[in-house]
Amino acid sequence: MQKDMLMFRYSILIFLFFLFYNSPAQVDPSGIEIVRDKWGVPHIYAKTDKEVAYGLAWAHAEDDFSTIQKTFLPAKGMLGRLDGIRGAILDYAVELLKSRDVAERELKNLPEEGLNIIYGYLEGLNAYAKKYPDKVLVKKSFPLSIYDYLTGLNLMLHLFSDTGDVIGQLLSNSINPIDEMSGVDNIGSSIGSNGFAFNSKKTLDNKTYLNINTHQPLEGPFAWYEAHVNSDEGWNMLGGLFPGLPVPVIGTNENLGWTHTYNYPDMNDIFQLVVNPNNKNQYKLDGNWKNFEIKDIKIKVKVFLGVKINIKRKVIWSDFGPVIKNKKGFFAFFSQSLNNISAIEQWLKMNKARNFDEFEDALKLLGIPRFNIVYADRDDNIFYMSNARLSVRDSSKDWRKLLIGDSSSLILNEYHPYDDLPKLINPPSGYIFNTNNSPFNSTSSQYNLKERDFNATFSFREKENNRSYRFMELIEEYDKIDYDDFKKIKYDQKYPDSIAFIGNINEIFSIDFKNEEVADIHNLIINWDKEGDYNNLGAAQWSIFYNNTLTILKKNNIKVTDSIPHMYFLEALKTAKKYLVKNFGKVDILLGDLQRHVRGDLSLPVSGLIDMIAPTYVSKYKGGTYRSVSGESYIMLVKYSKSNIDIETVLPYGNSNNSTSPHYTDQMEMYVNKKTKSMTLDKDKIYKSALRIYNPI
Repeated sequence: MQKDMLMFRYSILIFLFFLFYNSPAQVDPSGIEIVRDKWGVPHIYAKTDKEVAYGLAWAHAEDDFSTIQKTFLPAKGMLGRLDGIRGAILDYAVELLKSRDVAERELKNLPEEGLNIIYGYLEGLNAYAKKYPDKVLVKKSFPLSIYDYLTGLNLMLHLFSDTGDVIGQLLSNSINPIDEMSGVDNIGSSIGSNGFAFNSKKTLDNKTYLNINTHQPLEGPFAWYEAHVNSDEGWNMLGGLFPGLPVPVIGTNENLGWTHTYNYPDMNDIFQLVVNPNNKNQYKLDGNWKNFEIKDIKIKVKVFLGVKINIKRKVIWSDFGPVIKNKKGFFAFFSQSLNNISAIEQWLKMNKARNFDEFEDALKLLGIPRFNIVYADRDDNIFYMSNARLSVRDSSKDWRKLLIGDSSSLILNEYHPYDDLPKLINPPSGYIFNTNNSPFNSTSSQYNLKERDFNATFSFREKENNRSYRFMELIEEYDKIDYDDFKKIKYDQKYPDSIAFIGNINEIFSIDFKNEEVADIHNLIINWDKEGDYNNLGAAQWSIFYNNTLTILKKNNIKVTDSIPHMYFLEALKTAKKYLVKNFGKVDILLGDLQRHVRGDLSLPVSGLIDMIAPTYVSKYKGGTYRSVSGESYIMLVKYSKSNIDIETVLPYGNSNNSTSPHYTDQMEMYVNKKTKSMTLDKDKIYKSALRIYNPI
């Protein structure tokens, strides 16, 4: 009996040892200082990276706890309880993509450095939720575990990888069986961003310039938050991050900086499965019938008057990946994000890189699922890369099309290494650019990469766009540029000489309709200078006409690449004039009368049209006006030299999503007037000018 008791106690001690050995030490928040500047930007100082991540979570929660929570509620199957059917779709996606399984499987492979900041961030977030339980959106959603966090991260990486578009198309039956379709190239939608870098070969002052300028939504889970993190372990980075991330993902440290823009290689593959006609739970693989992996799930969904009901669904998997059954058959799809939670590790290494060699070592991890990278540093290096985790595929197949998934030879596992991907460093032209255009047009024509030199299965879908054409027009005007020229290019709001839009729409500038009814609005468009300042006459008329044309094409099943009959242009003009007269009492309004930058009680005229270098994307608001919803979502302009770094930034609204905060709207005036705020990485300057210094307690 005594021996059994000793063995029992020994077992308990062993259990406790391993329990605490594997549990990260808790953070002492008294060693963390959050330094808020006049714009409410948090500068977070602590000895360790983990402590800094704790402070970042706390500071961001103070400014936008609601959105952060929504990032992780699907990881716990709880977003449907808050947002109804819309939220339940993401709860379902977590199950379909096996995001929790990925988290549990891959946790052991994550290096300590990256895990440290995740644990620190989690601890800070959980501490904030514990202190302010009234701000928690869904009961029992806290505390978050490491598995909850990594599950949410995996879902986020899927959303970066267009997996959501694939699921949406399959659920809506918009991908046809193989005998009805030519391909699946319509997956994904173009999202705009710009990155420009110039080194001393192109700059008059021999300094290096970097334009960080992503065009994301202005609000929501993929809107930018600005923060500065600084530890004694070599982490000193100012930049932008999304709600729920423990690290800036674009921006600059004291030596180098970068931005991301969306790229469009072929990232996802869809397979039509052959299902056993006598057993719908089996599919054909290598001549044999194989059972689907099927799991019954329940999702709790808020419905009318807040009542919550359980919805039952089946999640189906095959060896090719997740399976969706729709009216047209069984379809499996594969994305490299099905096995990936390593993006945080890579972004942290990029944050802490001191030179290009260390930055390149970070890129070789390929944890970030996609995005172009435009880079510059104080050593006068500029660099471009079309980054993505791209599957190694059989080049004899056309992977842009739907494939019959009946052979294990088509199952995808490996991905191409860093060396296989398009990249360019220090071209003799002295500049690099990307506007979501082709990776094979990133500098002057004689120094561009050649598509024939890269794997054909990458299938880059990007061509050129109005922003790339306009950039090329502008850069031809300069032998060398100064910093004012750099800013003029960045803020340019004029279309190229020949607008690269739908079909033959450029003919609107030369058609003679001989129709008095539309003569006034048509003349405004004909005489328009193709600029998009908010005081511009002609831009509003063009914008409404253009959107009407798109509506008419959709109604008449005409592709945007087709030649458009002139009668449809006439119809679009008539509709545009009717809209202007009804809502504004006249045709000749300015662009700023039509589109507004709105938050709270503040409404300002805003410049920019779709696909301009400095664009604005709008949605209907009230009284016939439109409000900005995406476009210039974070701007950082950096000037590097050997001895100094100059940084200026601006956000669309302010750094807080709390409507009672003074930083809810304090950057709006600057934003619409193309002004910026000066920022610094210098600790002494930051503390000297701080408005508030406190511990996250």
